[in-house]
Amino acid sequence: MAYHQQRVAIPDPTTLIIIDEADRLKMAALEQVRDIFDHGGIGMVFIGMPGLEKRLSRYPQLYSRVGFVHAFRPLRAAEVRGLLQHKWLPCGVTLPEDGIADEEALAAIIRITGGNFRLLHRLITQIARLVEINALHTVTCQVVDAARESLVIGTA
Repeated sequence: MAYHQQRVAIPDPTTLIIIDEADRLKMAALEQVRDIFDHGGIGMVFIGMPGLEKRLSRYPQLYSRVGFVHAFRPLRAAEVRGLLQHKWLPCGVTLPEDGIADEEALAAIIRITGGNFRLLHRLITQIARLVEINALHTVTCQVVDAARESLVIGTA
């Protein structure tokens, strides 16, 4: 009982729970999530594949608590180009100082990822790995193609 009293006395700093791949949760898990929301006074974000909203709508106890739904669209080519020209990189990833300056390599990345941010993240991480392993000083189209092939993401 003393442990429970101590536990209750310590405030929970959690103010937001983000659930990725929420479309994979079973009904029992969704019920637990709803209970946490109802008793916790915290916000929740569900991230999932298209169709998540429809699936949640079949569970009115949880769906009635949904504030809004936002569907993310793929990045436009100009947005991907802007990210890469401003030297955006996934956390912990490093590239040569010039970043991805080669126009052909930049175009290949845009073409391969099709604006899919998760794929962009994976591809850039793999490019950085190949650059480091091979002690390269630039990112070329050949490096981008090798990264694509090693990720088994198909042809583009």
